[in-house]
Amino acid sequence: MLAIGKKVPKLEGTTADGSTISLGALRGKHVAVYFYPKDNTPGCTREAQDFAALYPKFKAKKCEVIGVSRDSAKSHGKFIDKFALPFPLVADEDETWCNAFGVIGEKKLYGKPYVGVIRSTFLIGPDGALLAEWRGVKVPNHASAVLERLASQ
Repeated sequence: MLAIGKKVPKLEGTTADGSTISLGALRGKHVAVYFYPKDNTPGCTREAQDFAALYPKFKAKKCEVIGVSRDSAKSHGKFIDKFALPFPLVADEDETWCNAFGVIGEKKLYGKPYVGVIRSTFLIGPDGALLAEWRGVKVPNHASAVLERLASQ
């Protein structure tokens, strides 16, 4: 499990356009990695739109934003196009990123338990160390909270 102050793994993942993104290659910048359950669902769409609306402010703070879910690159491509998302989405179909960040767990839908992605965000410093984490995120005002934490760096 990741801990504040510890280095995050230098993970690589496939994005919607088929290119590879690497956390190791982003050293020297802050990185906000947010995990969400599914493309084109109400909460996930709202969260993506919130990060997209604040993206220029993240970039001004030299922070990259990366969304991650278990959806396919093709699904991510449609999601990005539909909502004009300005940042990459990692297709974590094999759950490598999800497992590295410990975001797979039991959830409930209509009272029935199932295993899925627990909405979470991680702020990584330029040195690759974990600065902050938010687990079990509620979408309203979350992207703003991440930006505020970044601004305090």
